[in-house]
Amino acid sequence: MSSSFFIKGSKKPQIAKPRKKIMVSKRKAEVNPAMKVKGKKHISKYNEEISSESETESPIVPKKRQAQEEQDYDETPQEKKLRLAKLYLNQLKEQEEEKAEDESFETDLIAGRLREEVLEHKGKLQRLIAKDILPPDASEIRLLRGHKLPITCLVISPDDKCIFSAAKDCSIIKWDVDSGKKLRVIPGGRKGTEDRHVGHTAQVLCMSISSDAKYLATGDMNKLIMIWEAETCKHLYKFTGHKGPVSGLSFRRGTHDLYSASHDRAIKVWNVDENAYVETLFGHQDAITGLDSLSRECCVTAGGRDRSVRVWKIAEESQLVFHGHEGSIDCIQLINEEHMITGADDGSVCLWSVNKKKPLTTVKQAHGCHGDAGLEQPHWVSAVAALLNSDVVASGSSNSQVQVWKCGPNYRGLQPLFSIPAIGFVNSLKFSHSGHFLVAGVGQEHRLGRWWRQKEAKNGICIIPLKRKPPNQDEAPATE
Repeated sequence: MSSSFFIKGSKKPQIAKPRKKIMVSKRKAEVNPAMKVKGKKHISKYNEEISSESETESPIVPKKRQAQEEQDYDETPQEKKLRLAKLYLNQLKEQEEEKAEDESFETDLIAGRLREEVLEHKGKLQRLIAKDILPPDASEIRLLRGHKLPITCLVISPDDKCIFSAAKDCSIIKWDVDSGKKLRVIPGGRKGTEDRHVGHTAQVLCMSISSDAKYLATGDMNKLIMIWEAETCKHLYKFTGHKGPVSGLSFRRGTHDLYSASHDRAIKVWNVDENAYVETLFGHQDAITGLDSLSRECCVTAGGRDRSVRVWKIAEESQLVFHGHEGSIDCIQLINEEHMITGADDGSVCLWSVNKKKPLTTVKQAHGCHGDAGLEQPHWVSAVAALLNSDVVASGSSNSQVQVWKCGPNYRGLQPLFSIPAIGFVNSLKFSHSGHFLVAGVGQEHRLGRWWRQKEAKNGICIIPLKRKPPNQDEAPATE
């Protein structure tokens, strides 16, 4: 009997008819118990056969769905319309709240960035991160060796992936930061081979890389400035014009304008894109020993034994003169557009504002003293570095130590954080742009002379990691 029933159902589409009657009979079974039992038996048999062979044609309806159908069946059209309207309004409300939160977050983020950009342009941005920096372990410091003679200068690429270094052996090396391997080597040439050698034939004193990492500029004792393609180290141009060793180079940020300083006491401006000389500025009374610049059309210089720091306003062809050191000022670095740090052979480190003629802060004997009792002399500060727009600076000396400092609010005050061994005379210092590491160029002697030689020292590049405290570690808030 069962088989004949399904044969009929498969041939004619009347299978839905008994199903409908069964559903109705189920509702009527509440009045007639006998009918309820009969209906139940019929449904069970019907469902068994369909579920095994024709599940896609008439699936089993879950209890939840049946309850929902009954609810929908009992709900009037007006009630359903009202319920759906409320549901839609709630969804709209949730979407608007999420959108408002996102917009508020984006607005705060943009406002914060704009505020920082304004402060940076004004030269007043000071990110307080010194409190979070931890001293590195000596085992974590890496020494890269490749130059035969002391390192004289170095720069870090804008993406922090490469380091360029130069030395008294006239060579230039491009290093990979992660692996410590040499990527490119520009060998130095012998004196008298200038016509046929592509590269320097005298010791390189300074270098700079453009903010887009397109050009590398190097200056040497032979009064020459050479321009290289930073990616391939291919030689591009040669600039001549200085009458003394080129002691300072700096690209203006965001441009290919190059500033150069020399022992001839002159500042020169060049346009590298056009391979052209622009102008010369005079003012120092002694050999210029260092130069730096940022985004503004100006640069700062250290005047060596004339004991002056000068700010050069290129467009106005004017200069501001600052005094404060008692000895020869040998190194200078901008912290932001309006503040800078200098070091001198009298052992002092100074912080300056371009709006004040005297230092904001002076630390004498910053690296201690040496010599017999009663005849002590301060250790010479030979290099300084600053983490841009922050309260962290560093200084290097002849005592084979790099000292990291915390600047006080508004750059009034210098507090020592920790000292790092550097295995030699520190001739150059640079912070990475991210602030994750510090690089020191070291050697057995000072970059300009041989009057102080450390036989136990090594010629190389020290990569010093700068770790920070975990963000969940409680710290007292820094004051502005």
